[in-house]
Amino acid sequence: MKQKNIRNFCIVAHIDHGKSTLADRLLERTHTVESRDMKQQVLDSLSLERERGITIKLVPVRMNYRARDGLDYVLNLIDTPGHVDFGYEVSRSLAACEGALLVVDATQGVEAQTVANAYQAIEQGLEILPIVNKIDLPSSLPENAKKEIADVVGLDASNAVLASAKDGTGIDEILERVVSDVPPPEGNPDAPLEALIFDSVYDNYRGVICYVRVMNGTLRPGQHILFMATNGRYPVDEVGVFRPGFTPVDCLGPGEVGYISASVKSLAEARVGDTVTDAAKPVDRPLPGYRKVKSVVFCGFYPVERDDYPQLRDALEKLCLNDAAITYEPETSVALGFGFRCGFLGLLHMDVAQERLKREFDVDLVATAPNVVYEITAQNGAVIEAHRPSDFPEIGEIEEIREPFIKLSVFLPSEYVGKVMQLVQEKRGIYRSMDYLTPDRVRLVYEMPLAEFIVDFHDKLKSQTRGYASLDYEFIGLRPSELVRVDVLVNGEAADAFSFICHKDAAYHRGHAAVTRLKELIPSQLFEVPIQASIGKRVIVRVNVKALRKDVLAKCYGGDITRKRKLLEKQKEGKKRMKQIGKVSIPQEAFLAFLQIDGEGK
Repeated sequence: MKQKNIRNFCIVAHIDHGKSTLADRLLERTHTVESRDMKQQVLDSLSLERERGITIKLVPVRMNYRARDGLDYVLNLIDTPGHVDFGYEVSRSLAACEGALLVVDATQGVEAQTVANAYQAIEQGLEILPIVNKIDLPSSLPENAKKEIADVVGLDASNAVLASAKDGTGIDEILERVVSDVPPPEGNPDAPLEALIFDSVYDNYRGVICYVRVMNGTLRPGQHILFMATNGRYPVDEVGVFRPGFTPVDCLGPGEVGYISASVKSLAEARVGDTVTDAAKPVDRPLPGYRKVKSVVFCGFYPVERDDYPQLRDALEKLCLNDAAITYEPETSVALGFGFRCGFLGLLHMDVAQERLKREFDVDLVATAPNVVYEITAQNGAVIEAHRPSDFPEIGEIEEIREPFIKLSVFLPSEYVGKVMQLVQEKRGIYRSMDYLTPDRVRLVYEMPLAEFIVDFHDKLKSQTRGYASLDYEFIGLRPSELVRVDVLVNGEAADAFSFICHKDAAYHRGHAAVTRLKELIPSQLFEVPIQASIGKRVIVRVNVKALRKDVLAKCYGGDITRKRKLLEKQKEGKKRMKQIGKVSIPQEAFLAFLQIDGEGK
């Protein structure tokens, strides 16, 4: 295929604005998928994607299209996720394209991720084609959507395509606009090979399969290639394209999107963002690639049965082959034994990983409450990275604690502004700006601690706004905060598994919720058990688990009262002695029940 007849583009949009449905119609119109094989969300291969109706992984596909000018074109499409947690998939897709279809729902207008993804595409220098989708719905307002694209995103939307991915309206016009407006890829077929890895998957039989965009040179089976980041050298077994399954071809030239199979054993040897070049004639320097993904939310994964630890370890290794954004390292817990501390890009990312471990690898696991990483400067000048409360030094040794902050953009109907502002301020949000996009729609911008956001903010926002609000956030760095470690003492002994970090103003309420919850979970002993929450040596809350009382007077019927008193005094002395030497055994169920609640004791 001539280079001038290739078009590389992706679809970007907010969640539920119709990306995957639009991709289905494009595949139908270009006859890439036979009508008998057609189904909804044909590119979403994970069962989890189909159930939840969301796209989790980017999916490339190659389409052949004969335009109205009579010429044949190759269209390489990449369908991308819309959720904020999978923004790294979008950024990788954009680097392999020259154009992007920006899809906006005609009933909802511009939402948070519409703006975030559009700005990513503009930064990459892509040609952006605005598309107003769902015009078939009675409540659609396409002219309002066009105006919002112009006002909020800053793109000229006067010639935006009006489409309905559901009934196929506007699909021909979209394909013609892709051919006419998206520039063909540049590249020299005679130059040394230069290809960018934008994704990879693991196959049990063929090893790592790399998804590549060829920038210069040609890629053929039998050729020896070099991965520039790891210096690994491999002979190419197969090259091919996506139709949408793996389809082998003779070669991949400049501007083409396809895959390489070269019997690579581990994902570490073929990293996403690496440059593939010819081992015999390598290029001087690698392509810019991508910035390294940084985990922001952490939680512990532990097997329910301690003997299943090796199975969990193997499952995590395999999951990371298909999702390079997950990080993990071994850790131990007094309560739960051996497990792993895993890092994710957000709560949905964490939830999806947990669900995939259960379904794809049949691992039964316990996930602890999510948390973030703090940075502590000690009095002696040492800088400590604290992943868990036990990493915190004593309160007198701390000079400063810094916690991660995010910039939060919320799009919502104007009638809910007061409720949302109150909610964000309760979560220690710092007001930055408020813009009226239309008389009925508002954009609020706040800066807030990530730790407050990950607990239950999204759920509360949706309930306060009846589901009409949408949000986007980006990590903006670490800032000093007045944080404290709250220790929970059971019968005077610190239980590390129950300790937590919070702002000093919330310490009493969070401590009270924790000890009240533990009072319900810890069974009564033969002596009174105090449960306390403390900051350093200072106790801030205390509750008592009442003692079980054996009826020592059961055998005394009638007789002198002094005999009864003697038995009660003897029991009292026994309880006093037992309290001094007794140990409280906390059952495993109490640990599990406590660790899976959120910070407010729900």
